[in-house]
Amino acid sequence: MSHAPKINWQLLEHALGYSFQNPELLQRALTHRSFSADHNERFEYLGDALLETVISVALYRRYPESPEGDLTRLRAAIVKSSSLAVIAKQLDLGRYLRLGSGELKSGGKRRESILADAVEAIIAAVYLDSDFYRCEQITLALFAPAIAALPDVEALKDPKTRLQEYLQSRDLPLPVYELVEEKGPEHAKIFTISAKSERFCTTATASSRKKAEQAAAELLFSCYHGKNQGGKA
Repeated sequence: MSHAPKINWQLLEHALGYSFQNPELLQRALTHRSFSADHNERFEYLGDALLETVISVALYRRYPESPEGDLTRLRAAIVKSSSLAVIAKQLDLGRYLRLGSGELKSGGKRRESILADAVEAIIAAVYLDSDFYRCEQITLALFAPAIAALPDVEALKDPKTRLQEYLQSRDLPLPVYELVEEKGPEHAKIFTISAKSERFCTTATASSRKKAEQAAAELLFSCYHGKNQGGKA
């Protein structure tokens, strides 16, 4: 069973800065599979590819000296679901979504994944209604604040990567990570990991081995920057 609210599509077109020649494309972009068999999942697939292409080109031009790894991290920060959901909320997409009654009752209009998918589907709808150039214009306009607010690429690297690159740039040996302790029941294990380098040793505890390694690496990186000269945490 579906619920079709009265929708003023022109308001959304104004927010997008684009008027559809074929309004049915916009409607389909905002139609969840719980509402109709003519839903937006194929649009999501196409929109995801278009978004990655547009943002990749924009970052390539914006950061002409950045290596591939840095560009990939920057792109991931922009196209992640939480970032797309922010744009969806700015466009007030929730009020335009066409959802089945079950999704409506469970809060689908506010669900991050549904909102993010809708943004991708709209990008595809613009492309299908016009061409790549117009799609690129609209996409860059939507994502301009996110691109402008990008942090320094170093801040996007995980602690183990930052530490590894720091040590390699100085021809220093890479750290060794060892499991110090594993305790607790299967559903709530706690891991303590040590990170040892030539000069320092740090330890960290977390709910997963990966998180503990990252935390220990962060502490070790701080040691090299004089923030924790004690060498153990």
